[in-house]
Amino acid sequence: MGSGKSTTMRLIAKRLQQAGHEALSVHERTDPHPVRATDELEHWFEPWRDVTPAQLAERALAKWRAFVEVTRKGSVIPIVDGQLFHGDLTNLLLMEAEPALIADYVRRLVAVIEPLRPLIIYLWQHDVDKAIRTVCAERGDEWIKYQIDWKLKGPYSVRRGFANLDGLIALYRDYRRLTDGLFAQLPLDKLAIENSGRDWIAYEQLIFDAFQPPICSRGDT
Repeated sequence: MGSGKSTTMRLIAKRLQQAGHEALSVHERTDPHPVRATDELEHWFEPWRDVTPAQLAERALAKWRAFVEVTRKGSVIPIVDGQLFHGDLTNLLLMEAEPALIADYVRRLVAVIEPLRPLIIYLWQHDVDKAIRTVCAERGDEWIKYQIDWKLKGPYSVRRGFANLDGLIALYRDYRRLTDGLFAQLPLDKLAIENSGRDWIAYEQLIFDAFQPPICSRGDT
C-alpha cells in the first residue's frame, strides 16, 4: 500500500506512448478487472466466505490464462498494477493458505505469463513499520479504518490476534517475508527498487534501463 505501484504504472505507460507504442494501464481498481479472481464472488471483500484458497488460486489462474491469450493476439502492451504480489496473493495470505499452496500458485502463474516476457518490478522499503505509518498518515483515519476492517477480519489475522494499526503492521511484516522469498525465486526478468527515498526520477531511469529490448521511438535505431 502506497509503495508507488500506480505512480510506476503511469510512468511506464507515458514512456511507452511517447515512444509510439499502444499501452494499456490496468489499475488495481479497474472494473471489470481482467485478472482479479474475486470480482464475481458474492463476498468479494471477504473471499474466505465463498471459496477455499485452492479454489481462489484456480480462479486467478484461469483469469490470467484468458488475459495472456488476449494480450498475445493484440499489439497493446499492458502495464498491470499490483496483481502478481498484491491483489489475489494478498487474499491468499488473508485466507491463511498453506505456504506450499502459495508457492505452487506463483510457480503456475509464472508459467502462464512467461510467454509475454514480462518485466516484474518489485517496490519495497527496508522499514515496514515506517512505511505503513507514513502511508497511513498521508491517507488519513478513514483509509486506515478501511484497511483494518478488511484485512484484520481475515482468518490469518484473526488467528494471530492482530488488531488496530499495530496489527496491520504485523500483517505486512509477514507479507513482506512471504513476497521477498517469492520474488527471489522468480525465473523472470525482474527489478527490485527500494524506494523509501521517493526519488522517482532515479527509479524511472532504473526501470527503463531494465527493459529488454529498450523502449525507443518507432524508427529509432
